Amino acid sequence: IETPVFMNVGTAAAIKGAVSTEDLQQIGTQVELSNTYHLHVRPGDEVVKKMGGLHKFMVWDKPILTDSGGFQVFSLAGLRKIKEEGVYFHSHVDGRKIFMGPEESMQIQSNLASTIAMAFDECPSSVAERRYVQNSVDRTARWLQRCKNKMQELNQREDTINKHQLLFGINQGAIYEDIRIDHAKRISEMNLDGYAVGGLAVGESHEEMYHILDEVVPYLPKDKPTYLMGVGTPANILEGVERGIDFFDCVYPSRNGRHGHVYTNHGKMNLFNQKYELDPRPIEEGCQCPACRHYSRAYIRHLLKAKEMLGMRLCVLHNLYFYNNMMTEIRTALDEGNFASYKRAKLAGFEDNRRKENVFSNNNSSKQRCDEHWYVNYVAGHHVRYDVFLNDPPAEERAEKTAGNAE
Repeated sequence: IETPVFMNVGTAAAIKGAVSTEDLQQIGTQVELSNTYHLHVRPGDEVVKKMGGLHKFMVWDKPILTDSGGFQVFSLAGLRKIKEEGVYFHSHVDGRKIFMGPEESMQIQSNLASTIAMAFDECPSSVAERRYVQNSVDRTARWLQRCKNKMQELNQREDTINKHQLLFGINQGAIYEDIRIDHAKRISEMNLDGYAVGGLAVGESHEEMYHILDEVVPYLPKDKPTYLMGVGTPANILEGVERGIDFFDCVYPSRNGRHGHVYTNHGKMNLFNQKYELDPRPIEEGCQCPACRHYSRAYIRHLLKAKEMLGMRLCVLHNLYFYNNMMTEIRTALDEGNFASYKRAKLAGFEDNRRKENVFSNNNSSKQRCDEHWYVNYVAGHHVRYDVFLNDPPAEERAEKTAGNAE
């Protein structure tokens, strides 16, 4: 895996928007991300194991990261109960009772045979009171040790598909920097394969998120990859890279694409706007994605307005390509030592278009406005690039929005 990398999110083992794994190969995807909870609910992790693991099931021969199901502890607040042994859920699909603890999460992820498994954790709300957050983080630390012990056991079993499955731990602590720093120090001593910063982009401001990264990342191991979970916009990624983040994931490219919002080097466009009705240009001049190589803005807008699946598919493919290609540009800029100037130019393009779109929207109140702002922050930081080589098993061996990171 060449880092920094953006992982394309296929929560239930598929990218929403009729995007296949063959498509992912063509748009330069390095890592696909799926969710433990959702695949446990359906089709069932035992089914996936009987089919030879996620790689065979999806027909995907590159790395897969599985989220642990811990985010559902946060997102399914009305359907769960947290105890020391784990979490009791009610399925968002059929209401049946489900229990998931560290051992269960590791077993499910082992059945899925992903390349990277995430530790089971609780993601406390960014506005939770300090005592609750401290107790939650202490429990998450205990759960991490249980995850590590269980994975070591599973990787030695005869019937395990991927006996080289990697484990990433997750730093939590809401916006309490001292709790997060202490937790980062504790989990750094466990010699895991990688480390994530979780519990951000769940209600706090962008400035608060950047501040937490500034404070916490220096306490995570320099020789292991660092993953910022669930983030984010192109601007968020640029800021994260500057602060030393290596792995990113987010449903924005696919979710926004399905609603006709597409990312470009000049910001985000809403293809439902009438001004594109007769526009013969591609979404972005020079873009080599499948949509831009063949189709006009006018045609894609027609598909979206007519509710044709192809319109959604083309927008999702474009957005994922844009993100993947931006990561390639970032890696090149880091290698050439000009990331700072690259970031300034990229952010300036986003900001300039946002101003234009705001003017257009103010003058056309009937037009749908974008649901996202581009945040510009020029705080200096530092990034360490890692090339992570994962010991993948050979391929032949190997919900809804209310349900967490589902698209």
